[in-house]
Amino acid sequence: MAISQEISAYIPYLRRFSRALTGTQAGGDAYVVATLEAIIADPVEFSRRADPKTGLYRLFLKVWSTVPVNDHVDMASFTSDEAGAQRHLEAITLRPRIAFLLSSLEGFDTSEVAGALDCTEEEAANLIDAAGKEIANQLRTDVLIIEDEPFIALDLQNLIEEQGHRITQVARTHREAIEAVKRERPGLILADIQLADGSSGLEAVNQILGCFSVPVIFITAYPERFLTGAPPEPAFLITKPFKTDSLKAVISQALFFDRRSHRKEEPRKKPSLVPN
Repeated sequence: MAISQEISAYIPYLRRFSRALTGTQAGGDAYVVATLEAIIADPVEFSRRADPKTGLYRLFLKVWSTVPVNDHVDMASFTSDEAGAQRHLEAITLRPRIAFLLSSLEGFDTSEVAGALDCTEEEAANLIDAAGKEIANQLRTDVLIIEDEPFIALDLQNLIEEQGHRITQVARTHREAIEAVKRERPGLILADIQLADGSSGLEAVNQILGCFSVPVIFITAYPERFLTGAPPEPAFLITKPFKTDSLKAVISQALFFDRRSHRKEEPRKKPSLVPN
């Protein structure tokens, strides 16, 4: 089987991982491109790896650790949120955070994490545990949930509150979401893409983002429809049915890369939104 066929199914998820690690779509995609270029330059070396998925992530991390992102992306063009994300990179110990992302977001088992990070399984387990403890002590915020399925909404609410966050409202339609942010500005939004009444969580989020900046995690049963490379594209995406650890990891990353998320005590102003 050709290398392109072996790795093609993993590319959308590598792009998701890369964006979570770098905090930007441009930076994340640049490293994926650099990884693919490395494979093209030396396909024989890559083909020697027994597991193409682990080998792909291992090579990506090698490229990521040795190639400066500004060889591919103009750092001066970053938005204030993206620049803030880069400044926050030292807030969480890097190697444990990579291990946690591989385990929780990408679904790697301990042996696969060890393979990607080129370490022993015991070291990988210790890194994952260390990251969990660090992330548990990270930022708390107010969360708006846009989800029309009651059981999924309840699961989300329980998980988010267990992490120490506060739910501002569970909105079930586009209109409810807009009304919710008029009353109280959230520090994070979790949104289903398509709502049962025919309205769109994506459209609601786009309207909200037109008025103020807030990190957003989209939840969908069809992630491949949104990881295509065509802008605009969500940076944080969870697949239904979601795993608890995966959602915890993505919430932590979304808040980590938001430049205002550490201001827990700062009063949030009511946004001005034009109703539909």
